Amino acid sequence: MSATKAAVQSADRTGMFAGLNGKKVTGAAKVGGSGVTLSGFSSDEGPDLHVYLTNGTDEAAVSAGKQLGAVKFDEKSQMFALNGVDASMYTNVVIHCDKAKAVFGAAKLS
Repeated sequence: MSATKAAVQSADRTGMFAGLNGKKVTGAAKVGGSGVTLSGFSSDEGPDLHVYLTNGTDEAAVSAGKQLGAVKFDEKSQMFALNGVDASMYTNVVIHCDKAKAVFGAAKLS
């Protein structure tokens, strides 16, 4: 792995969640190292919530993004492994209800 690529992968990016589509999502997302960390997190309850890395906040972006795992709406601190996903290719961390096909909220990474 080149030094440049290692630097890109280790550069932490963070964002604050904002609710979308009438749903409430709060807290912070941090992408760094080998995972995505949610802190101070809370979301409206949904039957099938998952966290995604995406390049937007609509259904097409979620479909083209990478699902990292199921998220608990009421657990303040959660961590998700990237499992080889190149997080530098994505701009948002999205909370999505797969069953309802609805974006609950997103954090724009910077």
